[in-house]
This record gives sequence, structure tokens and C-alpha cells, in this order.
Amino acid sequence: MAEFLSEIDYDGLINKNLLGVVKDALKIASDQGLPGDNHFYITFKTNAVGVQLPRMLQIQYPENMTIVLQHQFSNLSVDDEKFSVELVFGGVPYTLVIPFDSVTYFADPYAKFGLSFEAVKHASKLEDMDIKQTAQHSKAAPAEVISIDSFRKNK
Repeated sequence: MAEFLSEIDYDGLINKNLLGVVKDALKIASDQGLPGDNHFYITFKTNAVGVQLPRMLQIQYPENMTIVLQHQFSNLSVDDEKFSVELVFGGVPYTLVIPFDSVTYFADPYAKFGLSFEAVKHASKLEDMDIKQTAQHSKAAPAEVISIDSFRKNK
């Protein structure tokens, strides 16, 4: 049985569907190569769970890395959770495995198209509890509600 939700996570739904655009674009490139002058810039968290990089790249890029898929890449493979691609660094080919959850930016400069994703998808329940407890114990003034009418232009 599916878990009962207490609220709809619209940010999560949007991220999931926008990542679908990235997956589909990579599948096109995997199946037929990049059409025309299309090319991809992909930034991802190198320290995210499931990312597989050669050790030298992990040292050089401990947090984020941007790869370019244009002319010199091979063996691009895409599934629902991740993609892998062979790129050459220092004259040596390496296979990188990149989970879609680690992607923070995707762009196709030729198409003037780009997407940014949240670096942290979901905080753990423990972190959520810590945040709520901190908020409850803080002595900050309560939030002020502002009517949107004050921002509307009078006609």
C-alpha cells in the first residue's frame, strides 16, 4: 500500500519531471548521437551517493564537476536512475557513472536551454526534526503575514 501523504511536495514533483527532460535528452544522444550542434553541459555533485569517478577526479573535484558532452565522448548509457559515459582525461579514457539525483545543472547552449536543480533533494527525517526543534526553541518573533493586495497596482 502506498504511503499516505500529509502534503504534496510540488518542488519534488517539478524536479522529478525536469530530470525527465534531462534523461530524455541523454537517451536521444545515446541512441543517435547529438543532433546538429547540440551539446550538453552537466554539473553534478561528485561526493553524492552512487557517483563513480576515477580517484584523480575525485581529488581534483571534491564537491562539483562539470562535464561537456559534445564531440569526444563514447559509450553513453542511460537508465532510470543514472547515466554513464566514457570521457578522456589526460589521454586516458574513463567511465563516469552519474546518478540523476546528483545533477545540479544541465544545459544545451546551442538550444539556449538550461535547468538548475536543488543540490540537496530531501533532508533526512532527523535533520527535519532538528530544524523543527530549533525553530520551536528560538525566541524569534512570529512570522508576519502580508497581504498580496499591497503589491497589486491600482487601476
